[in-house]
Amino acid sequence: MAKLLTLSILLSLLVPAHTTRSPDCGGILTPSGLSYVAEVSKPHAETILKQDLTAPTVPDLFLGSPKPSGNPINSVKVTELSLSLIPDTGLRLTIDVDLGITPSPSTTKVMRLSILADLHVEMNPEGNLELVTSACKPTVEEVQSTEEIESKSSSSDVDKEINIDKICLEVSKLLLLPNEQLISLTAQFPITPSCQVQYLPLAAPVFSKQGITISLQTTFQVAGMAIPLPVSPVPFSMPEPVSSSPSHLTLAFSEHFYTSLFFALETAGAFNMTILSPLTTATVAQKITQMGSLFQEDLPVILRAVLRSSPQVVLEEGKAALKLFLTTHIGAGSPAFQSFLSVNTDISAGLLLSITDTRMTISAAVIEDIELSLAASDVGPVPAALLEELFLPTIREEVPAQMNVVLSEGIFLPHVSSFTYTDISVVIHKDYVLVPCNLELQARTGEQTTMG
Repeated sequence: MAKLLTLSILLSLLVPAHTTRSPDCGGILTPSGLSYVAEVSKPHAETILKQDLTAPTVPDLFLGSPKPSGNPINSVKVTELSLSLIPDTGLRLTIDVDLGITPSPSTTKVMRLSILADLHVEMNPEGNLELVTSACKPTVEEVQSTEEIESKSSSSDVDKEINIDKICLEVSKLLLLPNEQLISLTAQFPITPSCQVQYLPLAAPVFSKQGITISLQTTFQVAGMAIPLPVSPVPFSMPEPVSSSPSHLTLAFSEHFYTSLFFALETAGAFNMTILSPLTTATVAQKITQMGSLFQEDLPVILRAVLRSSPQVVLEEGKAALKLFLTTHIGAGSPAFQSFLSVNTDISAGLLLSITDTRMTISAAVIEDIELSLAASDVGPVPAALLEELFLPTIREEVPAQMNVVLSEGIFLPHVSSFTYTDISVVIHKDYVLVPCNLELQARTGEQTTMG
C-alpha cells in the first residue's frame, strides 16, 4: 500500500506564490465521506432523471418533435450511483438507471442506462470552486423484455428517443446541487454583529487516494471592511495521519487561525470590558489613603479593561491556552469616568473547544495564571500585593465570564449548505486542531432528514 501523503504536503501544493496568501485551515473529504455524498445524491439524481426522461414534452431533451402520444419511458430507477477518486485528476461518477419502457401496449421492457463521467473541480475568476465534467459516456442496453422478438427494434427506438448529449451536458447536476454547495463554502458568517468570518479557497482541491484536500485562508471583516491579520510565524503543517480515517471529513485549524480570530474580535472592540467592582471609593480609601482627596462622595469602583496588545492562542498536546494582555483602568463615576489607577493585567486561561452542528464554541475556563502590575497611578505607589488583594478576585471572575459572553455564539466552521456535522471529535495537537466528523444531510422544509 502506498505511503499516505501528509496533509501538510497536500496543503503546500495549494499555496500560490503570493506570500500574503497562505492557508490557516483546511480539510480533507475522505473516501467514506465521498461515498456518503454519493448515497444522499441518489434520490436527487432519480428525481432529476424522472423529470427529464418521463416528461411528456421536453423538446430540448428528446430529439425531434414531441409525440402527442407521450413518452414511452414511464419509470426511472437509479440502481447505483457511486463516486470514486482519480488521484491527481478528480472524480469518476458511475450511475446505473433502469428505465421502464412501453414502446407499445403489448410490450414492456427494462432498459439499463449507464453513465460513466469524469469530473474535476476548477476555481473560477470569482474565486469560487466549480465542478466540471471532463468526460462522459452514456450507454443503453436491454435488461429484459416481455416480447423478445421486438427487442432489437425497440432498443433502437429508445436510443433515438434519449438525447445523450443533453444527459452528458447536465451530468454533474445529478449530484446534490454541487456548485450551489461549493459557492456556499465562501459565504460570510457572523461572529458578532460587527464582525464576520469568511473562508476562501486558495486553489482547486487536490485529489489523492486519501481523499479530496482543500486549503482555506480565513479572512475577517469588521464593520464591513477586511482587516489585515497578523502574519503567521510558521506555515500551516500537520503530521502524516497514522491510518485512513473512518470519518467522512477531517477539518484542520492552525494555531494562527485562533490567534487571528481573537485579533479580529479585539479589532471589533468585543473584548473591551466594563466591570463593576464590589468595592467603593470609601473602602479603597481605607487601603489607599490618597483616594480621599479625589472623591468627595462614596462611589462604586469600576474597572475598564482594554487589550494593550493582541491576544495569543497557544496549542499544546491535549490543551489550548489563551494569553491576554490587558490594561485595566480603575476608577469611579458615571458617565464621567475618572480613573485613579491603571494596572497591567496579564492573564493565561485554558480554552475549551466544542462543536455543535457547524459551529465551534470556544470558552475560557479557569484562569491558570494572572499577574497584576502598576502601570499608572494618581494616588501614589501601590504595592503589587495590595493590587491583588483589592482587584484580583474581581478580575479573575469577571474577565473570563465577559469573554465567554462574546464567544458564546461560537464561530461557524467551513461548511457547505444543506450539510451539517455529526459524530464530532476535537483533537488538540501542538500548533493545530483536528476535527474528525461525519456529514449529515439536513432536511429541507417539509422533507425528512437523511441520516448517515
